[in-house]
Amino acid sequence: MAFSAHKDSEQVREFECDETTLDYQAQQLATWIRQSKHFVAFTGAGISTSAGIPDFRGPQGVWTLRARGEFPKSRQSTLTAVPTKGHMALVGLEKTGLLKFLISQNTDGLHRRSGFPPEKLAELHGNSNLEQCRKCGREFLRDFSARSRSNDVHDHRTTRKCPVCNVHLYDTIINFSESLPEKPLQNGFINARKADLCLVLGSSLTVSPANQMPQDTAAYGGKLVICNMQKTPLDSIASLRVFAKADDLMTKVMEHLKLEIPEWVLKRWVKVKLSDDNKTLIIAGVEPDGIPASILHSVELINTGDLAKTEPFLFKGPFEFKSKEDRSFRLRLHFMGNYNEPAREIEVKFSEGEKKEKTYRFELCLSHPAWEVFEEKTTV
Repeated sequence: MAFSAHKDSEQVREFECDETTLDYQAQQLATWIRQSKHFVAFTGAGISTSAGIPDFRGPQGVWTLRARGEFPKSRQSTLTAVPTKGHMALVGLEKTGLLKFLISQNTDGLHRRSGFPPEKLAELHGNSNLEQCRKCGREFLRDFSARSRSNDVHDHRTTRKCPVCNVHLYDTIINFSESLPEKPLQNGFINARKADLCLVLGSSLTVSPANQMPQDTAAYGGKLVICNMQKTPLDSIASLRVFAKADDLMTKVMEHLKLEIPEWVLKRWVKVKLSDDNKTLIIAGVEPDGIPASILHSVELINTGDLAKTEPFLFKGPFEFKSKEDRSFRLRLHFMGNYNEPAREIEVKFSEGEKKEKTYRFELCLSHPAWEVFEEKTTV
């Protein structure tokens, strides 16, 4: 895939503005964000480089090195990478209502892991942890790479099957010459054309059709701001051109907006369901938008001493309870451990007349490695 590298040294060359210029540009951008009615962001690989994930067309980018017959000496696994200040600044802007939509070319999954709402995110080129059933449309998020080791990059079948349709699941990565998924593509163009402000962070804007979205913002009368350390084909139509690292710009923008960049917290959701006949207990990882998530490698039912090691995590009764009114289960959950997450015990109680399904949110701050657990509100 070396053909996707920049063609000459001038295209590869990086620029970085001085501190005074960066502060002035960040202040201007902050003003436009405050004034905007529909602000969208568009991100490329450059937003993830400070997380240890190499870009593609920078001086040490994946395609740049391959064009020279070289390979990156080391890289951070996307499974253990921590969302950057740039990622978290976007989360903060969305939470305050300033950022309306996020379009990303990245497949590293860091935007979704950062806590950015999935319904406001278009991952144009897929997500390396997401696979889907092409028959029923169901999606499954994994705490491991969904991609198989096939020598054919266009063979997207994984080693798993849809639990409903019993057909092969497919990874969601988009390779060169392949069409982008319809829903993210459509949502991206709708929001880009609606935007009165589009901020590009860390993209060379050379890959079509994704690069047409920021171009459409400008064409439809919106302001286009580009933050990238290399020149891009859309520089001439940008209202503001910032040569800086994404983290540096977003740190200053948040300061001018008088907003804090949220600390990243690892969040996991676990659903516990008791069958209507009270004889089967089912434990499953989920995402906030309801899609199944492979986040657990095993579950212990402490009541009985049983251990479930494979999904779906099932325990068969009959179970002994204190009373009909109080059906209590003690569980020990073992997570995949990409961030060295500790196991966590919880007690789940199903009272008489109560819905027999509960969802718990687990939060882990890496600076204080102990899970906090919250029961999510459910409607009957």
